[in-house]
Amino acid sequence: MSDPFSAQITIDTHRAIGEVSPLLFGGFAEHMGRCIYEGIYDPQSPHADERGHRKDVLAALKQLGISILRYPGGNFVSNYHWRDGVGPRDQRPRRRELAWQQIETNHFGTDEFLDYCTRLGCQPMLGLNFGTGSIRDAADLVEYCNAPLGTELADQRAKNGHRDPYDVKYWCLGNEMDGPWQMGALSAEQYALKAREAAKLMRAQDPSIKTILCGSSGPFMSTYPEWDRVALEIAWEQSDYLAMHDYATNCESDTPSYLGYAAGFESHVDTLAATLRYVKAKLRSKHDVYLSWDEWNVWYKDRSGQGGWKEAPHLSEEVYNLEDALVVAQWMSVFLRRCGVLKIACLAQVVNTISPILTTREGLLKQSTYYPFELFSRHAKGTSLDALVKCPHYETKRFGDVPLLDVSATFDPATGKGAVFLVNRSLGKTLPTAIRWLGHLPERMTLARQLRGMDPKAANTFDHPNTIMPEDVPPPQINGGATTLMLPPLSFTVLVTADA
Repeated sequence: MSDPFSAQITIDTHRAIGEVSPLLFGGFAEHMGRCIYEGIYDPQSPHADERGHRKDVLAALKQLGISILRYPGGNFVSNYHWRDGVGPRDQRPRRRELAWQQIETNHFGTDEFLDYCTRLGCQPMLGLNFGTGSIRDAADLVEYCNAPLGTELADQRAKNGHRDPYDVKYWCLGNEMDGPWQMGALSAEQYALKAREAAKLMRAQDPSIKTILCGSSGPFMSTYPEWDRVALEIAWEQSDYLAMHDYATNCESDTPSYLGYAAGFESHVDTLAATLRYVKAKLRSKHDVYLSWDEWNVWYKDRSGQGGWKEAPHLSEEVYNLEDALVVAQWMSVFLRRCGVLKIACLAQVVNTISPILTTREGLLKQSTYYPFELFSRHAKGTSLDALVKCPHYETKRFGDVPLLDVSATFDPATGKGAVFLVNRSLGKTLPTAIRWLGHLPERMTLARQLRGMDPKAANTFDHPNTIMPEDVPPPQINGGATTLMLPPLSFTVLVTADA
């Protein structure tokens, strides 16, 4: 292109980053606010089925393509005793839930969650209480979920309605244990020793499980990334993944910086990936540990966390707008660009509490952030490709020099289908863009969808639910493995290609 304000993208199907793990499109459901009660489970809603599940929520999560669901916390899990949530509902105790200061009825627990995962068609990821809980409690829950009949806990599972083992594969060894806000917070050494010994007991119950070790609670922590190094050095051989958490913020209402957040996300992954390499080399281990970004989202407008000792209080019901959706789209592109080390990601959370879905008792709203997630989970298949991007840059207060265009791409050799994901960060300029493919050349564009707007603060509401949502646009023609298109400002575009 001769226009200096333009972009050129080269996508070579031979330049593979790695396989795209289906578990990058996961979610998180915590007993916080209205995520479980009045979200997933609401027997009083006209949309409830015979199990008390919201049918409209279940359908929306299926459409979202949730592949793995983390439960039950979060901060909640550090004082949660799983036995409170199994057995006849009328015999389960009501508890004062200390993390969010709400009343927990325990009407929804382990069996209900695992049943929900089956209905949703996703893998479960169970969190364990490493605050007030013991390593014996952790091993007992593995036995309850995964052991064959013939022992007390497996027989109790059968009595509670599920004879066959659940075969839960993914287990979180606590949550944010370096956080001073965490009930039973530990030093890195204390935590790692507990995690290592718990994992040994858990694997004695079921050697096939995969464990997720707590990392530091985020890049803002003074413990980051030293906590991660220390914990890994102690518990490396008993860990399969290292948990990482992060939330994007725009408290300054600095949209140009906010839209450059992918630089921060990539730095977070790269720092922890380097830590993994260092520890593996130091220990001279042949075992690999990968990353699990099992809490991520935009969260800064509603930080309410005090439930006033109510059942299902309205907590952190963030309202998402266009710029939030563009940040989510970039975050998911980072998942693809770092998929060599990042294998699991869980959007925190899935309903009502900092979620892409909001409910009233009668209705459901898909927020702006719903749509990027859906488009990635639907179209990002096969192999992630290392796209070469040449485009104008702009300066931000927070991240310095940032490219105007954010790009990721995938190709699935099994189907011949490819996808390109593009965010134009410009607040006011359309970006002429040329794309050229090398290697396996696509022959046609089968789909072009675009989420865009002129107001970065525009949001969906129950009265106006379609303010921010993707629209089909005419797919550009591919000629000789190349195409051109115009990317509007403040836009997210998905292109899907195929063979003839």
